[in-house]
Amino acid sequence: MERTMAIVVCTIIILCRVVMVSSDASDHRYKAGDPVPLYANKVGPFHNPSETYRYFDLPFCSRGHVKEKKEALGEVLNGDRLVSAPYKLDFLVEKDAEVACRKKLTQEEVAKSRDAVIKDYYFQMYYDDLPIWGFIGKVDKEGKSDPSEYRYYLYKHIQFDILYNKDHVIEINARTDPHSLVDLTEDKEVDVEFMFSAKWKESEIPFEKRMEKYSLSSSMPHHLEIHWFSIINSCVTVLLLTGFLATILMRVLKNDFIKYAHDEESADDQEETGWKYIHGDVFRYPKDKSLFAAALGSGTQLFTLTVFIFLLALVGVFYPYNRGSLFTALVVIYALTSGIAGYTATSFYCQLEGTNWVRNLLLTGSLFCGPLFLTFCFLNTVAIAYTATAALPFGTIVVIVLIWTLVTSPLLVLGGIAGKNSKSEFQAPCRTTKYPREIPPLPWYRATLPQMAMAGFLPFSAIYIELYYIFASVWGHKIYTIYSILFIVFIILLVVTAFITVALTYFQLAAEDHEWWWRSFLCGGSTGLFIYGYCLYYYYARSDMSGFLQTSFFFGYMACICYGFFLMLGTVGFRAALLFVRHIYQSIKCE
Repeated sequence: MERTMAIVVCTIIILCRVVMVSSDASDHRYKAGDPVPLYANKVGPFHNPSETYRYFDLPFCSRGHVKEKKEALGEVLNGDRLVSAPYKLDFLVEKDAEVACRKKLTQEEVAKSRDAVIKDYYFQMYYDDLPIWGFIGKVDKEGKSDPSEYRYYLYKHIQFDILYNKDHVIEINARTDPHSLVDLTEDKEVDVEFMFSAKWKESEIPFEKRMEKYSLSSSMPHHLEIHWFSIINSCVTVLLLTGFLATILMRVLKNDFIKYAHDEESADDQEETGWKYIHGDVFRYPKDKSLFAAALGSGTQLFTLTVFIFLLALVGVFYPYNRGSLFTALVVIYALTSGIAGYTATSFYCQLEGTNWVRNLLLTGSLFCGPLFLTFCFLNTVAIAYTATAALPFGTIVVIVLIWTLVTSPLLVLGGIAGKNSKSEFQAPCRTTKYPREIPPLPWYRATLPQMAMAGFLPFSAIYIELYYIFASVWGHKIYTIYSILFIVFIILLVVTAFITVALTYFQLAAEDHEWWWRSFLCGGSTGLFIYGYCLYYYYARSDMSGFLQTSFFFGYMACICYGFFLMLGTVGFRAALLFVRHIYQSIKCE
């Protein structure tokens, strides 16, 4: 197992080097007059980040043959489809209102362009791997109250302002000329001359720091104040509540230990009460133990994946606009950590005296991937129907299937075999009786669902402020780069989840309810349900997303992410509860 982990770590280090490599083979050094690569990426409604289309799906003109750029796996997963742009921006060559190309728009193309202008379509390009954005047109509403009087215009002149330092391109901004417009209000043929200008200016910013401007927005003082306020607020809330619970729990446990020790000395035949009363049932294996072990294996794998992603983020791999690096890392690390899922699930299943370990391994492999695959099939079909760039090409799907077949599955099987042969036994400090005790009637608030609601609320309250910034980055156009703060929030989430699960497990055992295995897992993972509830709030109250494609992508993929959180935090909650239960029953004398 140690050898397998060493291989995984080495591969992760190699991955760091791979994803840090620029997406263009150039060394980014140019001489005056050298061509600098300019690629048009995609267009789409500004408020629907998942609804993007190829640049030339809109009736823009092109200079002859359009050349497609070969893209990495992560770029394709990110919906990037780079093609050569119609504008030619050679190094240090200034242009003034040069005609890029001419095109006659038909009535259908005018209507299509007008519809895009109404929906606030933007374009995205990359110049020497630097991102460029701009809107394709505007709606003139000035002095007009009736929408039928609005005028719709297409921008036909883009002004590029480029900064350079010696032989490097440092920065580029694109401005659309508000006076160079094409009227699209009426459905009639229009002749368009697409023009561009290029102005060069020297800069003292070194090439190594040219990407810093894109991360400044999330590092500005007022943003940092909000983030730190969020963390301080979370820490204070968590410390007060956990401190309060810890004080009560320690005092109650201390009294329990004294009481049980006194009972043992004074009267052996005295009837036991509380959590000691169920010592013969507390380590009785749970129902559906194959599913339980599979959930633990999948949760452990997702936890390991999250930790590795944080490590890569903290060392600076996911700098802004390192196209597709996050998706590449997610796919590769998930594939490489499948052995951890197999080992954890099978070894725990065998500890629970399970016999059909092959079925358990199949369940482990499909517990998270199965729902994710079904969601992907549906959403990819929707994207194909819309001809959006979010639809994965057949070749990319083949690559992912090969990764799953040649890497994920073999590592899962190897991990399962290693787990089966580990021969570890379940360490139970108390013997389990032959027949289970009857659980006494409990009030409604001690049922599973109310307990899950209580367990999920506290961890969610510790992270909900930070959630907005993450959502605005993933489902918007804001940039999130403060990974150190996010890592602190993640640690707080783990600590609170573990503590609240332990507290609720104690109260459950004190009420003589010995079925704590599944309850601790469900309570730990319930934060994932709260995050999905936040998705509903964010969609309707904090965003302007609309349309079937964007809505299905948002709720479909967020359901998968929240399900992953459910498995991961459920595993954390159960592991914490197991340590606690073992500790308290080791501290008393069990017959």
